[in-house]
Amino acid sequence: MALESYRIDREPYYVPSGAEVAVFEAAYASRLPLLLKGPTGCGKSRFVEYMAFRLQRPLITVACHEDLFASDLLGRYLIQNDETVWMDGPLTQAVRCGAICYLDEVVEARKDTTVVIHPLTDHRRRLVIDKTGEYVSAHPDFMMVISYNPGYQSVLKDLKQSTRQRFVSLEFDYPEKEKEAQIVAHEGRVSTESALKLVALAARIRSMREQGLAEGASTRLLIHAARLIGNGIPEREALRTAVCLPLTDDERLIETLYDLIEDVF
Repeated sequence: MALESYRIDREPYYVPSGAEVAVFEAAYASRLPLLLKGPTGCGKSRFVEYMAFRLQRPLITVACHEDLFASDLLGRYLIQNDETVWMDGPLTQAVRCGAICYLDEVVEARKDTTVVIHPLTDHRRRLVIDKTGEYVSAHPDFMMVISYNPGYQSVLKDLKQSTRQRFVSLEFDYPEKEKEAQIVAHEGRVSTESALKLVALAARIRSMREQGLAEGASTRLLIHAARLIGNGIPEREALRTAVCLPLTDDERLIETLYDLIEDVF
């Protein structure tokens, strides 16, 4: 199967915050699966894209959700020209062809979905397809990467120890102030001065977690606000629509966020 459509042609913009690049490369060289954990919008997916480009491997990404079945990953039988044919799913494609398979927010998937990856994440490195009775040995270049947000997931959706202990883990957080401003300025196409103000606002909002805010303002939201500002939307309006309203529906919290915007800007 041709995987050209899964190759990343242009280098994604990524600013390392620690040793994550070296750890990823060592895990890939050792054929070890990798787990990324950290808050929403902190750069986990961008990091995987950057590493796929750096290693020159195709990247097959699956956004996990509660209706994702194991068959959605493995494949299914389809009717084509009055014949029943087997069609590989994204995980099977990656295993056969040596791509990096990235399961984003893996704990959102059904429990049977995480079970099918177990034989791929230990010494066996193989995929079992029950419907066809096939045992697919992983291509030498195949790598499994999964991610989740431990601060957001409920106890019922936590990742089981039987799964966690199969992976090398990297912990992500929002970048330090200067690096985050660098990212926001580049991706949001605004001045460093404007980016620093956005990052300062985000720091204030992230401190509100104890006041009932489920998630802090992510780097992604700051970039959204920066792009609105760059396209002529006034700063306060851009921040209300790109940062405040996506974070909460609670009127009390929204008023508090509005006050923070007025204070910073």
